[in-house]
Amino acid sequence: MLLINRKNIKNLICISFAVLIFTSCASKSTYSFNENYSNTSSKYSNKNNKKVYYRKIAKEKIRNSKAMHRATMRPYKIAGKWYHPSLAKVGDVLNGIASWYGPNFHAKKTSNGEVYNMYALTAAHKTLPMNTIVKVINLDNNKSIIVRVNDRGPFVSGRIIDLSNKAAHAVDMVKKGTARVKVIILGFNATIANTKSERAEIKKSENFFLQVGAFSKYKGALNVKRKFNLILENNYQAIIKRSSNINRVWIKGFKSLEEAEDFKMNNDLNSSVIIAQ
Repeated sequence: MLLINRKNIKNLICISFAVLIFTSCASKSTYSFNENYSNTSSKYSNKNNKKVYYRKIAKEKIRNSKAMHRATMRPYKIAGKWYHPSLAKVGDVLNGIASWYGPNFHAKKTSNGEVYNMYALTAAHKTLPMNTIVKVINLDNNKSIIVRVNDRGPFVSGRIIDLSNKAAHAVDMVKKGTARVKVIILGFNATIANTKSERAEIKKSENFFLQVGAFSKYKGALNVKRKFNLILENNYQAIIKRSSNINRVWIKGFKSLEEAEDFKMNNDLNSSVIIAQ
């Protein structure tokens, strides 16, 4: 997680809040998770390997409660690096290196509390919500498989997904150990979004901002915006939102409420306000 120079931050806070005391509403909403899933293999019997996926998933014991999702969507730290789980959209595509894990982890707990089964069609991802359904295509041989995310990882630079032993065999990458892959998000909550309405519902997400100042004069907001942008990493950007003759300085780039809260806490921005839109 980015830690901005504390001296610079405190100076910016004084500038931001001495000009105008502001009030704002931070709306907090929760992502809706369906706690039920069904075996609809016949519906997808002629579409790629969806039949295989549903036949396998029907036998798995899936954890899909709201409490589990709240816990696994919190920021976490591994080897000194912060990771921020965030929502994604159906149709999003990720490209990178896939690896796989098997016997050494078999029958051990996964990050969402399930028991890892190397013979199930599952995978580990660093930030996707648990029970996200993805199609993994091995770009070296064009073989593909559909898997469900139920674990965190891989924590190796350059790798974007860790496949179960079964899934790795399906795309023929076990001997090599890694493969160049394309990962396509198909759905969430152990359900593939097949209809237009399902895809539209899953695409709903919020943008989170951190309000760090508000000014009656645009020049004051512009100065603070520029100073923040000098010390922010590329992931974040200070912008100005104008409404009711008030110029508000917001930091954007947060993919989840937890990420915004983590940024606020770690940078001593206690007086700032999180905005969800």
